[in-house]
Amino acid sequence: MSQSAPKTSKKSATNEWWDTIVVVVEALLIAIVLRSFLYQPFSIPTGSMQQTLMIGDYFVANKWVWGYGKHSFSLGRYGDFTLLDFELPINGRIFGREPNRGDVAVFRPVPQNIEYIKRVVGLPGDRIQMKAGRLYINDVMVEREKVGTIIDTDSTGDDRQVTVYKETFPEGTTHIIQEISDDAQLDNTQEYVVPAGHYFMMGDNRDRSADSRVLQSVGYVPATNLIAKAEATFFSITNNIPPWQIWQWPANVRWDRMFQNVNNYTPRVTGQ
Repeated sequence: MSQSAPKTSKKSATNEWWDTIVVVVEALLIAIVLRSFLYQPFSIPTGSMQQTLMIGDYFVANKWVWGYGKHSFSLGRYGDFTLLDFELPINGRIFGREPNRGDVAVFRPVPQNIEYIKRVVGLPGDRIQMKAGRLYINDVMVEREKVGTIIDTDSTGDDRQVTVYKETFPEGTTHIIQEISDDAQLDNTQEYVVPAGHYFMMGDNRDRSADSRVLQSVGYVPATNLIAKAEATFFSITNNIPPWQIWQWPANVRWDRMFQNVNNYTPRVTGQ
């Protein structure tokens, strides 16, 4: 009797360790499945989508709404480290619907291997052009309404006064854009004709965004290169401060951007 007790205790401890390992592995597998097939978090390191998505915003993106393409199962890059990245032999997309104009998309330009985030402006067959800072879709100038002015800081720390507008697409959806001026480098362009099976992407920070207007680096985005639709921010902090630095939260967290739909935020402008 006295000799069997230690063995029983040792066996019980071993079972507890094994149960713990099983629970941890199951939790990791569930997280990987959710992140791969349903929702994936991303962060914003540059200012090309300001004020919609700010540097230091963290947002969740829907990976199933548009179905799946060859890049859908990348689990993200952390600096120079890629957690998981492989291409599936998918031509086009399987399941899901097509993006709508105005959706905010995470995608990969050809032939790059990093994720971009921009707004879907042009659908297959559309003709897109910028004239004197105004966006034209199929020869019709897109409506915009001035909201005010604000001081904006880009990813290099450069502060500039920008004009904030509410832009309305032909379908009636609205979103916020900002402009430094109406005569910047990409404010007057050629006419772009979006090929079949491709999309034309633009940043909401119109004068500080490398997007589909730059054909040699971004250009038309194939449907198969779409990754996810941005839906809502869940955290936001200034100056790209790492979220784990909790002691810096009180002075730097943007509480008003927490848990916001990506198209519902209107910046606090300083002038009209």
